[in-house]
Amino acid sequence: MSLPTKNFLKEISLQTDHSKKPTEKQQKIIEAAIKMFAEKGYANTSTSEIAKEAGVAEGTIFRHYRTKDRLLLSILLPFIKKSFPSIAEGVFKEINLDQLTSFEAFLKALITNRIEFIKAHKEIFRILIKEILYNEKLKKELEPFVIKNILSRILPMIERFKEQGELVDLPAETIMRILFTHLFGYFISRFLILPDDIVQDEEAEVEILVNFIMEGLKKRS
Repeated sequence: MSLPTKNFLKEISLQTDHSKKPTEKQQKIIEAAIKMFAEKGYANTSTSEIAKEAGVAEGTIFRHYRTKDRLLLSILLPFIKKSFPSIAEGVFKEINLDQLTSFEAFLKALITNRIEFIKAHKEIFRILIKEILYNEKLKKELEPFVIKNILSRILPMIERFKEQGELVDLPAETIMRILFTHLFGYFISRFLILPDDIVQDEEAEVEILVNFIMEGLKKRS
């Protein structure tokens, strides 16, 4: 899924369950925030604008959500939990998982796909990752969705490429942990820590990353 951020937020708006109302003011704030984030983008929308659109005092937003980041999370998390299966399905369809003939080809397709997605949704990615890193409760909430929709697809694929003699003779779970450690470390450092213009040649960057990972994972005679 590589929709621009504004369209992604519009998709959230369409799938938000407006029948669940914690309070009338909270619902107004959430609906106003979704609308304005979709129209103007997250970074270009202020809490004062959201408050005006919702017809509430700006202090009401801070009382309920503390920060704009927390407000976005209150919108994102229900959407992620509801839509995670279809999101995962879309990713694996885009990279044509069943058609890939090598683990290296899989890595290239996956990394390229996720880089394009994160670049299109950088603000959302940064907020979500920072929250996951420091919020144990959130990690536990999202863990079942990751296991069911991502790990369950990747583990059999690792086994397949092990049988083909491409990968080192280690348990598939170990290979997956190594792979995810490298990929998440790369995405976090590039999109959360380093300057935005750090990469000049995207294709060459992906090639270097894939070669680096494959050097550790490929089976040697």
